[in-house]
Amino acid sequence: MAEQLALVIGGIVGGLLLLLLTGVSCCLWRRFCATFTYEELPETPATAISAASSGQGDKRCQLHSRTQLSRPSGVPFMVPPSFQGRDWVPLHNKELSRAPQDPCLAPELLPHTSSSNLGDAGVVGTFNPELYKFPEDTSETDFPDGCLGRLWFSVEYQQETERLLVGLIKARLLQAPSETCSLLVKLHLLPDERRFLQSKTKRKTSSPQFDEHFIFQVSCKSVTQRVLKFSVYHVNRQRKHQLLGQVLFPLKNETLAGDCHHVFWRDLEAESLEPPSEFGDLQFCLSYNDYLNRLTVVVLRAKGLQLQEDRSVVSVFVKVSLMNQNKFVKCKKTSAVLGSVNPVYNETFSFKADATELDTASLSLTVLQSTEGDRSHPVGRVVVGPYMYTRGRELEHWDEMLSKPKELVKRWHALCGPTEP
Repeated sequence: MAEQLALVIGGIVGGLLLLLLTGVSCCLWRRFCATFTYEELPETPATAISAASSGQGDKRCQLHSRTQLSRPSGVPFMVPPSFQGRDWVPLHNKELSRAPQDPCLAPELLPHTSSSNLGDAGVVGTFNPELYKFPEDTSETDFPDGCLGRLWFSVEYQQETERLLVGLIKARLLQAPSETCSLLVKLHLLPDERRFLQSKTKRKTSSPQFDEHFIFQVSCKSVTQRVLKFSVYHVNRQRKHQLLGQVLFPLKNETLAGDCHHVFWRDLEAESLEPPSEFGDLQFCLSYNDYLNRLTVVVLRAKGLQLQEDRSVVSVFVKVSLMNQNKFVKCKKTSAVLGSVNPVYNETFSFKADATELDTASLSLTVLQSTEGDRSHPVGRVVVGPYMYTRGRELEHWDEMLSKPKELVKRWHALCGPTEP
């Protein structure tokens, strides 16, 4: 009897469980079907208000919405009428517009008034072409007066192989003696004046395209003390070379940064035809900003220096000193260039000087050569300033700087004899 009773109880419990599972399955099935059933939403009060205030244009919107409310039975969703056919684009008059084929404009996306201007912003999915414009390259159109021509080149230094890769790209607006000129470029790595590399000759053009590459072998220690020299020549019928201009490009750390080539352009400069003075010459620029009370000195290069041959020359540098009533104020130095009689620097220094102090201030530029044991020996010196301290070209340079504020005034100056400390 006990076994029969157990069987009856088990059957009753099993039937109850089966009924429970069946009920749960039905509920889940109904919810599952409900998730794929979408019904049209009734008109909201906001849309009713906007429809009542839009006039004749709303009649077109209502007609358009009626045609768009119907949907195929196979599509499980419906696009709201206010977003149907929307194609917003940004305009330059700082307004938003839609495609003309859409007769209904959603009130929530209407253009703002002048009090809340959005600029050139648009709906997500559009783009502003102004953000993708690159600055216009004016290097081939803006040439200064009296320009002898412009040269484009690239520089890259490979530290592993210790090779300097120079790319000669092009030249523009060269002042050749005739239209049927033949042009070539010689490349020197100063201070070595004897060895050079030469480009191919370009004929019958004053704006040649070179696209040539050259390699100089130079160590990592000395590359930043070298200067690239580009000399542009015209070759006449007698095969004589006439110099049209030259470019001096110091190889500084910032120009060689990264293992990639950097493209530069420089205007050609005329070679100085004046013979060097007894102790050499120094070229530099002066500028004074009366608004910032700033005196700027740009040390460019020197030539014809009389270095001491009996001393083991390490390098040559320039010391720039600001004086006031012959009293020392501040001193700055250029980087040292490997012992060369024609070093190139292209370094800028600034000094704070009030306009009231310029009548008693002066600048002293001294060229020194370093020797072993960290000792320096003066090679030559030049002083520029007001009438109290200078005469001649040095005084003219100072007066021209004052008459042309915020402009760089460039001149050559002969060095005076050194005075031993």
